[in-house]
Amino acid sequence: MKFNVKQLALVGLMAAVICVLGPLALNIPVSPVPISLGTLAIYFVMSVLGMKLGTLSVIIYILLGLVGVPVFASFTAGPGKLFGPTGGYIIGYIFMALICGFFVDKFGQKLPIYFLGMILGTAVCYLFGTIWLGYQLEKTFTEALAIGVLPYIPGDLIKLIIAMAVGFQVRKRLIKAGLL
Repeated sequence: MKFNVKQLALVGLMAAVICVLGPLALNIPVSPVPISLGTLAIYFVMSVLGMKLGTLSVIIYILLGLVGVPVFASFTAGPGKLFGPTGGYIIGYIFMALICGFFVDKFGQKLPIYFLGMILGTAVCYLFGTIWLGYQLEKTFTEALAIGVLPYIPGDLIKLIIAMAVGFQVRKRLIKAGLL
């Protein structure tokens, strides 16, 4: 897989977007999972870059957090965070990126299908996060779903719609400018 300088610059820029928005989080009393702008950033990056470049941006973000740069929710980082109760959601970002990016690449002009792809990617991220959260907290899948997913669905839908609307326009302009 070869990338040109423009593509690498976009990957770095979008990884930075995730690193800036990802740590912005609000802890809620009903769950160990904070409400963060990480999902908004992932949706936006995928809407702009598509599968290959967007997924690379997400992987860079995760690797930065793994080595200690405080880019995860609430400015946390390190292996302890990645392998802690919310780590499944962070790992799920990779699969979310692949799925969302695939739908952006293949159905970017068909917004209803593109939207469904984003929902599917989110569901896969939720699945990884819920399984890991349940394992870490010794809860059933249903209990983990209740504390790790259900409170977040309305907010994630709003973030998804905002990111799609803005990202779709940015992507069109980048393509028109010959940068994608």
